[in-house]
Amino acid sequence: MTAEEGDKSFLERMLSHLRSTSKYYTGYPKDLGPSRIVHFTSERHFVQLLHEGSPVVVAFTIRCPYTKHLDKVLEEAAAEFYPHFKFVRVECPKYPAFCLTRQRNEYPFIEIFYSPEQATGQGKVVDPNITKYSVKVLPFNYDVSVYGFREFFKRHGMNLPETK
Repeated sequence: MTAEEGDKSFLERMLSHLRSTSKYYTGYPKDLGPSRIVHFTSERHFVQLLHEGSPVVVAFTIRCPYTKHLDKVLEEAAAEFYPHFKFVRVECPKYPAFCLTRQRNEYPFIEIFYSPEQATGQGKVVDPNITKYSVKVLPFNYDVSVYGFREFFKRHGMNLPETK
């Protein structure tokens, strides 16, 4: 026991231990380490993330009060499911073309992209250097929490990491 721990009461030491080891929200900020959220920079970078093979959770956001809450949840979920799932945040005012392709008008929203495969029918080949891929996309309609993500992944048969 260090001198600092000796100064703390038993209750303070117990609560400190509980906060540091609890998997559930205790009302105190968790130390999540460095951010695991990937900030969207280009469609090319996004395609590279898809080719890494992990499902990619994409939050399409605008500046609003709910986005602050969403950012906290995404940080915690990204830390929990790293490296099995990638979490990406797209700021739609900065990248409107990418957001408009999703054809949604209520922001923020979340979609999960997974299982990229080379498209079987390449269609009309304009450039032989371009390869088309198909990606499965699921709208996220569960509770926006780490628990909600875990249940969504289970429901859709996505492999979850072993619990710590």
